[in-house]
Amino acid sequence: MATIKDVARVAGVSTSTVSHVLNQTRYVSDEIQQRVQQAVKQLNYAPSAVARSLKVNTTRTFGMLVTVSSNPFFSELVRAVEHTCFQQGYHLILCNTEGDPQRLHNHLQLLLQRRVDGLLLMCTEAQQQVFADFGGNLPVPTVVMDWGPLHPQLDRIQDNSLLGGYLAAKHLLELGHRHLGCFIGPQDKQPARERWQGFQQAMAEYQLPIRPEWVLSGEFDCASGYQAMQQLLQLTERPTGLCIGNDMMAMGALSAAQEAGLRLPQELSIVGYDDIPFARYLSPSLTTIHQDTERLGQTAVALLLQRLQEHHSLEAGQIQQITPHLVVRGSTCAPVAI
Repeated sequence: MATIKDVARVAGVSTSTVSHVLNQTRYVSDEIQQRVQQAVKQLNYAPSAVARSLKVNTTRTFGMLVTVSSNPFFSELVRAVEHTCFQQGYHLILCNTEGDPQRLHNHLQLLLQRRVDGLLLMCTEAQQQVFADFGGNLPVPTVVMDWGPLHPQLDRIQDNSLLGGYLAAKHLLELGHRHLGCFIGPQDKQPARERWQGFQQAMAEYQLPIRPEWVLSGEFDCASGYQAMQQLLQLTERPTGLCIGNDMMAMGALSAAQEAGLRLPQELSIVGYDDIPFARYLSPSLTTIHQDTERLGQTAVALLLQRLQEHHSLEAGQIQQITPHLVVRGSTCAPVAI
């Protein structure tokens, strides 16, 4: 494998001149630049990223820790982060923790050995472990992209889940529904709790009671949405409108309702949450709360870059909020007398 000394010998210049040409750190005549570039091409020379990172103290690489999920929302978010990194001239190293503290620890050590410039956390269980590993002091700038324990060193991006839950219920109420149910996500997750609180806020605003038998919990997956709908369909009295904690649960609920012969949305209007790519292609297409994954990814990377460039002047613990909005499709309509 060719070295920078080989390039300098073939081009007839010093190694420092080769370095200046490759890194554009000093003016070099066009003739010498051409000789160096020809030597690089002739020798198929590739500069050592490790050596360069040691010299300039940056690798232009970010690490991202995620807990793998079947929810397409998260894959869209990872895609948005990687795309934004690429646009900014950065590489992204993606590590899946699978919710395992030991895997998390190993991945963290690997990312730091690779001298990543910053970390993105999208695994709530990771945050306490991060601080335990480093005595409460993070060695690189870090942005949290989901909920978890607050810490003064963390920059954080969060969605306004309370507003999203409120908008979902308010949409059905404005259509004229007065008998609403809710499939809530796991209540150990703050977004699920806040979406449920938003639903309650809208119902209180309209002075409507919440019937406990119409409130069922799930795990943010298709199976729990399917099971919750089966349970709801066993009741003699059922709601005319249903807010569901995320689109994956809504997909399962739609499937169970259609298997039971329910006409949607005439007999039951459904609102999901996340606006995953599949939502518009369901039958009926899913009315849902949209979260802007593109903006979320861009904001996360922008926060890291800002922290790297201005870390001495930035206050700790910046919080950026992404505002959700309603997308109306075919799964909701005004209540129909049957």
